[in-house]
Amino acid sequence: MASGRVMHLVFTIIFFAMAASACAAIVSDFEDLSLGPESYWNGSDESGGFQSGSAYYHNNYDSTFGSWDGFAYSNITDTTTSGMDSQYNAIVGAGQGGSSNYAIGYVGWAEPPTVTLDTAGALDSLYVTNNNYAYYSMLYGDAYAKKFGGASGDDEDWFLVTITGKDVGGDVTDSVVFYLADYRFADNELDYIVDTWQSIDLTSLGVVKSLEFTLSSSDVGEFGMNTPAYFAADTVVPEPATLLMLGLGGLFLRGRKTARVAAI
Repeated sequence: MASGRVMHLVFTIIFFAMAASACAAIVSDFEDLSLGPESYWNGSDESGGFQSGSAYYHNNYDSTFGSWDGFAYSNITDTTTSGMDSQYNAIVGAGQGGSSNYAIGYVGWAEPPTVTLDTAGALDSLYVTNNNYAYYSMLYGDAYAKKFGGASGDDEDWFLVTITGKDVGGDVTDSVVFYLADYRFADNELDYIVDTWQSIDLTSLGVVKSLEFTLSSSDVGEFGMNTPAYFAADTVVPEPATLLMLGLGGLFLRGRKTARVAAI
């Protein structure tokens, strides 16, 4: 009897170890991407995107104008530079959890920033924050965009990212929104512009094959949104739909693990 309990315990430990390994294998945290110190990749090799973990990040690069949209990735630590020169900078100055690499999303002229999973599945979460260009534009205003809150601080400005899930057929499953800045509070002391990594719960999207990111702002002009259309992202965590199932003397152990995995 004691031997049976020991074997049961051994198989249980093996099960959870294998399950944890399966989860870890599909985490996308950008640490598997190679960069020199204080540098970035913006698609200038015209490869059309990059792979991190089990997710592909789309990129559009125009060699004629040297411009890009979609996703880039970076390890720049400077948090004080503003304007276009800071388009590859996350305002945190590091990846989520103090890691080195992170992604920069830019909504430009082509398709929205899109992430495609190798295999469709449910997603647990991802982290986002502002990039320097957008952050300082909202904080102080610039030649094209207003200072959030206006001169009085009472303007009800906002800047948000919408994440839309799509299934294998390209149909929308659901969407979630997250405010990267919110000045709609009656008490101006509560107004904020995000300057830390924040986790977004993606479980409501269900089983998805891809994610599309769009940005919107209260500051809109004749030619569209005035707020710089950038954000930073890190640590996408897929939630396995089914974990491993082991048999032990006719007893099947079933498990499901939902984990928020931080980039290390």
